Amino acid sequence: MLKTQLPPDNSVALEQAIAAVAAAMADPSRVKMLCALMDGRAWTATELSTAADVAPSTASGHLARLVEGRLITCLSQGRHRYYRLAGQDVAALVEQMMGLSWSRITPPETTAPKAMREARTCYDHLAGTVAVQIYDFMQAEGWLEADGSALTLYGREQFLKLGILLSAHPRRKACCACLDWSERRFHLGGEAGAALLTHLENKGWIQRVAGYREVVVTASGRSAVRKYFSR
Repeated sequence: MLKTQLPPDNSVALEQAIAAVAAAMADPSRVKMLCALMDGRAWTATELSTAADVAPSTASGHLARLVEGRLITCLSQGRHRYYRLAGQDVAALVEQMMGLSWSRITPPETTAPKAMREARTCYDHLAGTVAVQIYDFMQAEGWLEADGSALTLYGREQFLKLGILLSAHPRRKACCACLDWSERRFHLGGEAGAALLTHLENKGWIQRVAGYREVVVTASGRSAVRKYFSR
């Protein structure tokens, strides 16, 4: 008698996949590495071992676990190997985990450096007090839909006036409200957020701090924020 093969239980497979992602992140050293990679750049194993404060041999095992969990990717260039986050979805997960965990730190006000709270990168877009201020302005002025899921027609026109170019057919979310882990409010994510960060950097309004997520808002940048993103 032929046995009927039952279809796979997709819910079980999903649960196992979620558990695998959680297991890959479930180590303080690996979390430090993921947080370091939130600056959107590729890091060497040596740099990540320093960021995680572990020996290079120990870092190698952690990196292998993160690659296996598809949280990071390894890029080879000549004799050098670089690691970076596997994609924007991983960055969003890490940022959300930061927001969730931040509420469990006492007292939260003294844990994060002031400069990090003011302005930093969130993978490929701007985060921190300045980014939240810009998002609030865009919401108040009608640049964004109520839930932040898209730019309005007026918002796209304003981006164009500023010289911020947006793809007509983005491969990712065109726009989204990203919860800021230090401010507990939203900043601009998605393709629009990435385009805004690129524009701010190209204009010299912000400067990245090498090796860190922190960015410095320049004097001209502060003037620009007041001019273009305040009421």
